[in-house]
Amino acid sequence: MDLEAAGGAAAAAGHGKRWRGESWRATLLLAYQSLGVVYGDVATSPLYVYKSAFAGDDIQHSAGNEEIYGVLSFVFWTLTLITLLKYVLIVLRADDGGEGGTFALYSLICRHVRAGLLPGGGTRDELMEEDKAMGRHGERPVSRVRAVLEKYRVLQRLLLLFALLGTCMVIGDGVLTPAVSVFSAVSGLELSMEKEQHKYIELPVACAILVCLFALQHYGTHKVGFLFAPIVCIWLLCISAIGLYNIIHWDHRVYRALSPYYMYQFLKKTQTGGWMSLGGILLCVTGSEAMYADLGHFSQSSIQIAFISVVYPALVLAYMGQAAFISQHHNFESSYHIGFYVSVPESLRWPVLVIAILAAVVGSQAIITGTFSIIKQCSSLSCFPGVKIVHTSSTVHGQIYIPEINWMLMVLCLAVTIGFRDTKHLANAQGLAVITVMLVTTCLMSLVIVLCWNKSIFLALVFLLFFGTIEVLYFSASLVKFHEGAWVPITLSFIFMVVMCVWHYGTIKKYEFDVQNKVSVNWLLNLGPSLGIVRVRGIGLIHTELMSGIPAIFSHFVTNLPAFHQVLVFLCVKSVPVPHVQPEERFLVGRIGPKEYRLYRVIVRYGYRDVQKDDLEFEKELVSNIAEFIRSIGEYDKNGFVEDTDKPSEKLSPVSTGIPLWEEDGDLDASVSPHKEVDPQNIAPKRKKARFMIPKSAQVDSEVRRELQELMDAREAGMSFILGHSYMKAKSGSSFIKRIVINFFYEFLRKNSRGPAYAANIPHASTLEVGMVYQV
Repeated sequence: MDLEAAGGAAAAAGHGKRWRGESWRATLLLAYQSLGVVYGDVATSPLYVYKSAFAGDDIQHSAGNEEIYGVLSFVFWTLTLITLLKYVLIVLRADDGGEGGTFALYSLICRHVRAGLLPGGGTRDELMEEDKAMGRHGERPVSRVRAVLEKYRVLQRLLLLFALLGTCMVIGDGVLTPAVSVFSAVSGLELSMEKEQHKYIELPVACAILVCLFALQHYGTHKVGFLFAPIVCIWLLCISAIGLYNIIHWDHRVYRALSPYYMYQFLKKTQTGGWMSLGGILLCVTGSEAMYADLGHFSQSSIQIAFISVVYPALVLAYMGQAAFISQHHNFESSYHIGFYVSVPESLRWPVLVIAILAAVVGSQAIITGTFSIIKQCSSLSCFPGVKIVHTSSTVHGQIYIPEINWMLMVLCLAVTIGFRDTKHLANAQGLAVITVMLVTTCLMSLVIVLCWNKSIFLALVFLLFFGTIEVLYFSASLVKFHEGAWVPITLSFIFMVVMCVWHYGTIKKYEFDVQNKVSVNWLLNLGPSLGIVRVRGIGLIHTELMSGIPAIFSHFVTNLPAFHQVLVFLCVKSVPVPHVQPEERFLVGRIGPKEYRLYRVIVRYGYRDVQKDDLEFEKELVSNIAEFIRSIGEYDKNGFVEDTDKPSEKLSPVSTGIPLWEEDGDLDASVSPHKEVDPQNIAPKRKKARFMIPKSAQVDSEVRRELQELMDAREAGMSFILGHSYMKAKSGSSFIKRIVINFFYEFLRKNSRGPAYAANIPHASTLEVGMVYQV
């Protein structure tokens, strides 16, 4: 069975059914919870949309109200077409095993087409495995788009770069959204305080809120999750009520501005200025991409219900109410005063200000958490250096905290807030980041329609041209404001893109070196059962990236130190491009050579959202699965010989459940029943070593029992972890750019990044590192 095919089928079968058959009560509960996690960003956009649209000298509010009505018409139709039609009704259906986001779309495409450039990446074979798991049979037709994408390597590289561009822009949005949301909320102080005083208070208050926001991230969203939804609900109720009041009190005929005719009149009158103001109008859809990225936390139906029934009507009322108020007030000194707070009744401004700040914090929390998730996905798929990932929830795997990224985001967020000191430049920067991600999603989504949904290419082109034309219009309006803040997301995305590309390139070169320099299995078998070395008690785990052959570090080790353990396991831990791998499909176990050699190969697969267990749990599962493999293979292979060839996928077997093994632990009090609850506070935090024994009731023959007993004895003697510690160096004669990339950039990133997740859980006393220099 193919490694990625099994992982993809398991993920598709498991997560494709995750929300199937859920009750309406559960769906409504998820819809309520999604208000606090998903919609905090888009719900706070009324704070700054009108203010950003009328900022500068692009357009001015005139007595005829053509400008304000035109902006309202653009806001309504942009919100309807982009957020409601594109994201809520179409894009949310393109989930990768229940997960969403730009990188999830790329992963979904790679699993249906041979277009993956990542080591251990998915292939189209997974699609057939998924069909079998879901009860569908028959070969799917190969479209011309799929054939072209599989044929040309340059297109595959461009596809990866395109996905990384969208990912980098999302990270940039994670820097800009907290700054824009919090600063816009705090800007209400200018109408609630005496003149000129707010200038000295707004910036320190905004910075203090941002510092507190990032400082509290390590507690995780689940600690305050119950507060998020009520805050957003109160905020949506507040802005919709104020909007309805303004419509009735000031201009009840404002609904006429919803006609597309007013967009035409707006552009006809304002011309170039109106086109440039689109960079501020597009902020009404900010948060739409975060809504898609947070799909893994909720179900598609719950997100759709929350947006259609609550969020969308509230936002439309809020924007209409602001337009109705502004249309009847033409005595402002400048367009700077066109904003949200001027439409709030003066007696309610302080309570609304407090609610707005809380809602802005909630919206910022959502995009920060989404940034953490994207970094984890990229790191799992070898597109970002290793970082420390802390899981803040035992039930929701998507709720994570990354200390290095958190403090980096805080520093960058404070820098842009202090550097710009106004919402105009911050909004210009955020607008370009938002619309770039949407363009990337539109292009990838058109490929999903053809390659994954097997729809006609005509339908994909209609989707691409319709939404692409709208987004290109907004993109051009944002790009012309390069000198007014739009350079920030371009600079940030360029830096992150360089880091990702260098890390990906170095990882690919390292993997190719491992493949080219691996030792043949025949070389190992020709050494005899003792492998030509002294076999000592215990289990030796050789960590390798290879799924076949013998890694070079093993031959390097035994050449210099001719001694090794009685049981040898070549362990390959792979991150496959699926969100989750089912536990029963996680381990692939095979034997190398005759059984008396006691050589095994184990491939452990994790999805990019899976949580890797600590060393004790991992050791227990590893030994149990090897034992189950020995027992099961003994029933079918009387000769006890399984040849490991260069195609391990034909010989490796998934082990659904390990053989039941009794455990003895001398550290536990014998008077305590194993079924009795024990207060954790009364137990000393001692590291316990379990002793495994084969139960007498196990139905195995004597030969298999002997091999199992050796495995148990070796486990009791101890387990050693042999890790390769590689240094990358460009070959002599390499180009200047390659030497710079490998010798300096990649090595700098490697030295300052964390090792694999499984390496962090290995006890240092049992670890042996074998150093090698890789010349690539």
